[in-house]
Amino acid sequence: MTNPSSPGDPAAVTFTWTGIWRGIKHQQPFTPGIFAYGLAFGLVAVQAKLSLMQAAAMSALVYSGSAQVATTGILAAGTSGLAALLWAVFGTVMVMNARYILYSAALRPWLGQISPLKAYTTLFFLGDGGWLLAMRAYEAGEKDAGYVLGTGIATCPAWIGGTVAGAFAVGFAPDPKRLGFDFMLAAFSAAMMTGMFRGRSDLPVMAFAALVALAVSMVAGFGGAVVAAGIAGGVVAWLRAGRAVAP
Repeated sequence: MTNPSSPGDPAAVTFTWTGIWRGIKHQQPFTPGIFAYGLAFGLVAVQAKLSLMQAAAMSALVYSGSAQVATTGILAAGTSGLAALLWAVFGTVMVMNARYILYSAALRPWLGQISPLKAYTTLFFLGDGGWLLAMRAYEAGEKDAGYVLGTGIATCPAWIGGTVAGAFAVGFAPDPKRLGFDFMLAAFSAAMMTGMFRGRSDLPVMAFAALVALAVSMVAGFGGAVVAAGIAGGVVAWLRAGRAVAP
């Protein structure tokens, strides 16, 4: 793909159906994995006492695999009251999705040049894999912001469809752990980490987050471990970034 202008040139930014379709096509190799991820969430969600409709609605409205899996872990563990449960769910979703603040900031050279309606609609459908594709495409010269929306909406049918299939099949399928579905979040995160890994400077962040997750999992279960690891990794990365900028 040619690079007709510099990446920081806002005048070149467009938002077209052609760009949306291009994003949809480039996202297709991720679709089977997204469907399998949704299938795993559907199975886990029903085991956490969610109905098929509740699981599907959660996938459509929250639209975040990591936050949803962590939330089901909290739901399965139970709490001492409705208010505590709601706060736990709210806090989990907010923490697990905090990375999207950084994602959206990185996309500002694109989305900051289009209307708020188009930009916020695009951000709602934004996913980890789509963000990686979009950033690589932007560096390669892609200027159509519709590309970002295309990568997001391409995964929507697979994610929601997989959730419904998993929730529907829970009565016919064996224990998800026997099929390895409980490892889906870890596998997906590892694949994402491979694409985002920049070098040895990232190793301390990863190591500290892993240690925190291991420790917390012993007392708070899987959902608490995911949230704690996200907070720990973010704090360490923030501290390291501050030290790098200070000189």
